Amino acid sequence: MKGRNLLIAFLLLVPPAASANDGYGGLTATGLQFGKSKTVRMLSEDLFLSPKQVRVRYVFHNDGPKDDQGEVIFPLPPISLADLQETGFSLPEEKLHQENAIDFIALVNGQKVAVRTERQAILEPPWDEQRPASGRYDAPGKEVTALLQGYGLPLSWNHQEIAAAVDRLPQTAKDTLKAEGLVNFFEGEPPMLQWSIIERYHWRQIFPAGQDLTIEHRYNPAPPGGIFGWPEQQKEMDTYQQELINTYCIDAGTQQALGKLLHPQTAKEYPGTGSAIYLNYVLTTANTWKGPIGTFHLTIDKGAPHNVLSLCIDGIRKTGPTTFEVEKKNFRPNQDLRLLIVTELEGQ
Repeated sequence: MKGRNLLIAFLLLVPPAASANDGYGGLTATGLQFGKSKTVRMLSEDLFLSPKQVRVRYVFHNDGPKDDQGEVIFPLPPISLADLQETGFSLPEEKLHQENAIDFIALVNGQKVAVRTERQAILEPPWDEQRPASGRYDAPGKEVTALLQGYGLPLSWNHQEIAAAVDRLPQTAKDTLKAEGLVNFFEGEPPMLQWSIIERYHWRQIFPAGQDLTIEHRYNPAPPGGIFGWPEQQKEMDTYQQELINTYCIDAGTQQALGKLLHPQTAKEYPGTGSAIYLNYVLTTANTWKGPIGTFHLTIDKGAPHNVLSLCIDGIRKTGPTTFEVEKKNFRPNQDLRLLIVTELEGQ
């Protein structure tokens, strides 16, 4: 039951008291990285976020007297093989066998560019709720690529294939992998894989001196999600719900909208229970370019008119049945975006 649809079907069977852990894994969305440029600034960033697609259009300008060139990098966060084995994932299983699992496409001045991919294996640090979303990019963990490749293990998201390959290793190799914290073994079960895979898309880019350059990219963000519970009365809030209020800036109006959505007047099989998507976007990668973003424009599509959206950002306005927009000038992002999108459970 690794595909999203199958997992949602399973979650529908969970009783209303289900905890926030009844969910599926996914990816944190992010922007482009370019080391730290002293000459190339971002004139504008036009960002579109939705549960099904992320689209970004940047216009850069090289202020320097010479061309600036280097690797433009689009990194995915680490994808935990343990999560793939145990909890399911927002990407369908067939996508995990493809090289470009998120359908990433990049264009420069309107022309599609050839994008290279590379993968590495890392052992992530223990889960820390206070760790910022950008932490999984800035310091993802201990690299173990060479160790795994030394035993002939592929850098793949196909956890079944990898577990079978680990099972075939001699006992001394299994003992080493266990001692390194990379595999756990339980009698009668496939080896439990503990490392994560990072994939990076990148290409060599020249920023001509004194000229503008437009870069666009789009991809499937594949955000995590799962069961979401909300009480009918504010006095019934527990610690977890108060944490959601603080994390996603759920104001009084949004709390009322959640109550209306999840506690309707008509009878409901699981009152107070819905589905949530947690779409995080790492904005602070913009600080690798020179200066602030000249004009930053954000559009969010929450997917359906009845869905409830909440996030922490000033100046947001509703512009359509499902869309919200923000525009900022000379913008220096000092925190990343964290979006909460809540909808009804399927079939209710």
